Amino acid sequence: MVEIICSGFGGQGVLVAGMILADAGMEEGKNVTWYPSYGSEMRGGTANCNIKIDDHEIPSPYCHDVDILYTLNDAAIDKFQGQLKPGGILLVNSSLVRADRTYRDDVKVVKVPASDIANELGNTRGTNIVMLGALAYASPDFDVAYMRSAVDHFFAKKGKNNPKNALCFDRGVEEARQQV
Repeated sequence: MVEIICSGFGGQGVLVAGMILADAGMEEGKNVTWYPSYGSEMRGGTANCNIKIDDHEIPSPYCHDVDILYTLNDAAIDKFQGQLKPGGILLVNSSLVRADRTYRDDVKVVKVPASDIANELGNTRGTNIVMLGALAYASPDFDVAYMRSAVDHFFAKKGKNNPKNALCFDRGVEEARQQV
């Protein structure tokens, strides 16, 4: 089973990132759970979701032994890094996280300037997609090519097509490739 927490502020796309991961797992015929949590203030408040993907039935949607922690700000790291298991992957949006921050030494930290990359590519709402690219490359549980197509498939089902999402995803992969 793969346990993932995506966390950040409302409006950063962490819930959508979780939905894309869950949708990708369902499309592969796996059992998935997606459990969102967000403050009543929504945009600008805290937002996170627990995602589990497994070949077997999943008894609880809540993540207890997190394999991947996908964080878009300092508050997300503060709140959830204690749930990340030793050897897990901590994905950090280094555009918004303090540069002098210290991390656990028993996890793999992948720093991605995701907000800066999304802005540079003219896709300001693509920060979450940059991070998904990094996640796909950094984790052995995901196939990069499959996840790239899963992002397109997710938005196509909603009648949306943004070619810049592919650019964002690819840059996230490149950032992770340089560190892993």
